Amino acid sequence: MMPTERSTVANAPPEGRDGPRWRARLEARWQARLEELTELALAYHAAADVPDGTGDEPGRPEAQTLLRLAVAARRRLEDVEEALARLAAGSFGRCEQCGSEIPPGLLALIPEARYCPRCDAPPGRAEARPVRNPR
Repeated sequence: MMPTERSTVANAPPEGRDGPRWRARLEARWQARLEELTELALAYHAAADVPDGTGDEPGRPEAQTLLRLAVAARRRLEDVEEALARLAAGSFGRCEQCGSEIPPGLLALIPEARYCPRCDAPPGRAEARPVRNPR
């Protein structure tokens, strides 16, 4: 096997991962995330533009809540954009930490997942890893 062939095989999406199907699914998710972000941004600007009589419009609780929600929505949109980039690069469905396959069930629920369950586990809750025999 030539070195270029090996790298191509290593970067190929795991078996059963149909690129066009995942692209369509991710693009639909991207569109939904963009619509969510747009609605939140419009609501934020509308809330921030309404004077509350105190002269402290930027500190209005409604506007601050909407701003936090919009920032979170933008992060979710970025997650989908990065998943689309991984799909184009051939690394979609592989854990960014260890390189193992992300379970298809997890990708079905969260197609923008970056890590396998083992690597995504919080410290202290990590699954017990088998100890390799040093023979």
